[in-house]
Amino acid sequence: MKHVIHYHLPAKEDEFTHRNGRTARMLATGTAYVIIHETEKKADYFDYGKRRLDVSNAKSLPKAPLYQTLYISGGKKNKLNKIDIVGFFSQKGQLEKDDIGLIEVKDFISFVAVKYPKVKTLLQNIKDEKMKGKKYKIEVARKVIKKEE
Repeated sequence: MKHVIHYHLPAKEDEFTHRNGRTARMLATGTAYVIIHETEKKADYFDYGKRRLDVSNAKSLPKAPLYQTLYISGGKKNKLNKIDIVGFFSQKGQLEKDDIGLIEVKDFISFVAVKYPKVKTLLQNIKDEKMKGKKYKIEVARKVIKKEE
C-alpha cells in the first residue's frame, strides 16, 4: 500500500503500528496520514507535534458521480442478460436509454449503473414488478470491504 489514512486513531498503539506497517511490506515505502479534529479525545501514544497539512485553502470536492450502481439478485444462471435488464428498466422503470450506463451480468448477480437523479423513481416504479416472470431484489449496491486473512 502506498498510503494509510486514519480518520480515527485506534485505541491501542499496537493497532496503530500494525495499520501503518501495511505501507512497508516487502521493503516498500508509503505514507500514513491521520485526520484529527480538535475536539477528538487525544491518544497518549500519538505525537501531535507531527507535520500538519493545512487544508483551509483546499480546492472544492470533486464533482458527484453521474451514476449510481444498482444490485440485482439475478444473473446469467437465472437466465438474465443485459437486454432483459434494459427492457425492464425502460418499460417498468420508465428510464430512457441514456439513463442507463454500464451493465455487468455475473453468474448469480448483476450490477447496473443508473443516473443518480433517476434512481429513487426507478426503485419506486419497479418495487412490485417481476422481470422475466420472477421477482428479484433490486437495490442500491453497497460497498463490501473484505478483511485480510
